[in-house]
Amino acid sequence: MQRGVYFDGWFPRQHCYHPSLPPRRLRMVEDLVDLRATVLVWSAMGGGSLGLPYLEQEAFGEVPPRDRFYGFVNDSEFVAECHRHGISVFGIVFEAQGWEFPVELDDDESTILALNELRGVGKRDWLGLRELSSNRYPKLWKPLEHYFPDGLVNSLGDPVTDLIAECVARDIHQEPCHARWVECPDREHQCFYMDRNNPVWREYLKAVIRIQVDAGVDGVQLDEAELPMGAFQYGACFCKDCMSQFREHLQGLDSVDPLLEGADLDTFHYGEWLLERGYDFKDGRESTPLFGEYYRFQCRAIKRHFAELADYAREYGRSVGRDVLVSGNFFNLDPAYLALADDVDMLITEMRNTTYRQPEWYRYVAAFAGDKDVVVVENPYGGVVPELVELLAEGRGRDLFRLSLYEGAAFGANMTVPYGAWMGATIQDSFHPPHDVAVEIQTFLAEHDALYSKQTWHEVAVAFSVESTRELIGTADASDNLTNARDESVRVPYRSVTGALSAASVPFDVVLFPDGETAPDRVSGGALARYRAVVLPDCFALTERQADALRVALDSGTLVVVTDRFGETLPPDRRAALLAHPGIRHAADDDVSALVPHGPQVELSADLGVNVARLASGGAAVHLVGYEYDAERDVVRGHQEVSLAVRLPFAVGSAAYHLPGSGEEPLEVTAKGDVYTVRLPRTGVYGVVELRVSEGPA
Repeated sequence: MQRGVYFDGWFPRQHCYHPSLPPRRLRMVEDLVDLRATVLVWSAMGGGSLGLPYLEQEAFGEVPPRDRFYGFVNDSEFVAECHRHGISVFGIVFEAQGWEFPVELDDDESTILALNELRGVGKRDWLGLRELSSNRYPKLWKPLEHYFPDGLVNSLGDPVTDLIAECVARDIHQEPCHARWVECPDREHQCFYMDRNNPVWREYLKAVIRIQVDAGVDGVQLDEAELPMGAFQYGACFCKDCMSQFREHLQGLDSVDPLLEGADLDTFHYGEWLLERGYDFKDGRESTPLFGEYYRFQCRAIKRHFAELADYAREYGRSVGRDVLVSGNFFNLDPAYLALADDVDMLITEMRNTTYRQPEWYRYVAAFAGDKDVVVVENPYGGVVPELVELLAEGRGRDLFRLSLYEGAAFGANMTVPYGAWMGATIQDSFHPPHDVAVEIQTFLAEHDALYSKQTWHEVAVAFSVESTRELIGTADASDNLTNARDESVRVPYRSVTGALSAASVPFDVVLFPDGETAPDRVSGGALARYRAVVLPDCFALTERQADALRVALDSGTLVVVTDRFGETLPPDRRAALLAHPGIRHAADDDVSALVPHGPQVELSADLGVNVARLASGGAAVHLVGYEYDAERDVVRGHQEVSLAVRLPFAVGSAAYHLPGSGEEPLEVTAKGDVYTVRLPRTGVYGVVELRVSEGPA
């Protein structure tokens, strides 16, 4: 398992300013070695969305002697120092961000006296993408033609002299959109929401990638990977390139939507067409005419353009003799990102809502990642992070912090250690957890790496049907990036099922059922048949391939548990034949006993989260997470003499208990058929029971 660090390195008690990360120091690398880090995310050279010359200064700029005295280095030197310790560094490409900052200059505009945080000195002006593209400051920055010898030309063949005006995402009234979640409201800077569907912006991002690769990064992290779909929250995008590309998409369809009867598709403009009918793409967006088709178009566009940049990063790396990895911020792992997963070497996800108990979310993450490494970072909006940071500052909340890291590892994903991590644009602070606690956690994970696996011994799987859940989850999670609110009154059967199973300590896998259009449908009967039960929560939309896979699994003896609607998109005879199969069961989405028709695989005498990993040795690691936080005592309460019984398909020969802060403890195992029982002397925030394969006959 990767041991990631969310390495923004922003300062305490100050805004987390995008896009430029603070200067790096050698002491930081010493900390990373303590943390047993293997990979850093959001970690280097973010300044490209301010300007390419600024990014070059981050990467290669001269470090004054006074700063050298305290071990400051430029970013290329920082990357090289990390390499000496086997730590991989991802350069961060803020794809959605186009910045303009207030600046104070000397009289001949050759020296920056203040930037972003002003002092009231010199000449006041602006510095950012507009100034780069118009060659506004020849004494400060290299000209645009240094990076693009032939200049930049847009899709209409016109030369570009204002990158913001050319590449910004626009709402239906053609107003430019801002990336509000990174603009600090008490500062004058401006961050415009840029649009990767514009070929000019893609060319600019390729220049950012070139500089990062030249500076030695191991990988390129494409932040805001869904660009421009994230601009939906602002009623966008209706820029010229989105409109022309959507028009081409409609022209390429086999059949024309009846709503477009009589429309001239050679001149069709979706925004103007909606305004004529009284729609603004802000209120009731999901019910807006043609929204489904527009959503499909954008899913295909983000796949195509993300892949273009990913391929470019690898090709450029090879051209300079290096293999460069690619990742992206897949945020909440919305199904729109599914098609992008093929283009990355490692998945990075910034969870939408960070809570103290979310095993079901981690199981979804593990399914999304499949065989690829995944690292998760917390999100300060719409969750517990601000509260946790305050507790830690008071010397409290250490068990809650332990829980936040151990839970991800337990359920199949790496939860990164925050190192000066992002606290949003409104809180003037960054997330620096106690170093000793972080080292304690990371040391345990590193020394027990063999107990973590991407495979499980779980008997139950829950299907996540993309088409069946898209609208419900979109309604439940409809809010902007500044709040990340969730409307709990919206019932999402998938969430009800996985929440009920998690609360009942039922280990499960998630299997993704893509729609086959916005992402490839690869569901197979063999993959489903390995489970004793597959739960289908409100899977009213099924593809023919998914129906075939379910039939194979049913004929192999797997029980299929149906809640709510089922297979309404299938031909009636196929649906009826599946429902008539003797292996079909029906259940309410919160009835755990009916959702697990073979009975519990794991039985515990305490309320613990549980996940059963399948180890390379053939054995099992039962990961146990405690959630009973006592606020008065400021501890997660443990239990004494806990009984654990688990059903496994192999003969167990011996068992050991791995508890943070303790050495390995042997456990006595009793067997009754294929159920193996151990007694744990105590539990805490986290522990792992290792069940080893018997070396003798069963």
